[in-house]
Amino acid sequence: MPVHALPLPAPSAPPPLPTFWLGVHRPHWLGLDSVPMFVSNRQLAAVKTLPRARGPWALDSGGFTEITKYGEWRTSPRQYVKLIRRYRDEVGRLAWASQQDFMCEDQALRMTGLTIDQHQDLTVANFLTLRELAPELPIIPVLQGWLRPHYFRCAEKFLAAGVDLTQEPLVGVGSICRRPSTYVAGTILEDLHAAGLKLHAFGYKKSGLDVSWRHVVSADSMAWSKSGRHDVMCGTHKSEANCLRYALWWRRDLLDHLADMRGRR
Repeated sequence: MPVHALPLPAPSAPPPLPTFWLGVHRPHWLGLDSVPMFVSNRQLAAVKTLPRARGPWALDSGGFTEITKYGEWRTSPRQYVKLIRRYRDEVGRLAWASQQDFMCEDQALRMTGLTIDQHQDLTVANFLTLRELAPELPIIPVLQGWLRPHYFRCAEKFLAAGVDLTQEPLVGVGSICRRPSTYVAGTILEDLHAAGLKLHAFGYKKSGLDVSWRHVVSADSMAWSKSGRHDVMCGTHKSEANCLRYALWWRRDLLDHLADMRGRR
């Protein structure tokens, strides 16, 4: 058979779009809409009467604020586990919770006075403690580092401690959202994805997802609030920085953009 007559291979289907968890700073929004939301423990812990979630949501440990403000975790693992169990039972529909990791931005390192290597050791130790205290809770491990080799070294530290991240349903990737360029973060996510990890990108907005949507299972962002400071859409307030309607519009616009990119793949 001549070469030109050979059947062409069927084009592969593009990967599914990642789940986008809308970062929110108003815990009661969990009871107002069913889109997937991402809420910080620092906001939820202060609420006496918790909302009942209408849709799935995930818990941010609030680590960046704790570490950069205090240089340590003021919430112990036992306290954190107790809070997660309360959210699971009272709010309901909790998909997963982030572990209490130690991020590796310069600001965090200056506050603790420790190295990236030490932050990774503390992150792995915390995950082991949380899993021992509450094996039934959906707490996900988080890879920490700054450059590409750091993240693979962190994965090796997890493996040496008995945690094979390729077998975890979801692995968070920290310290990637506060960078001057998305190129390094995109390369890190692509390489970790190729290594077989199912990734969540913390604080990863539109410009990052433009590059990395094929390589992550999910992402979250509160970038809508910053954008909303300069927009007036509803006509009922001076800015949209605290407006649920605007946040939902922003999320829908992001998902439409990603769907268009996927369709043009």
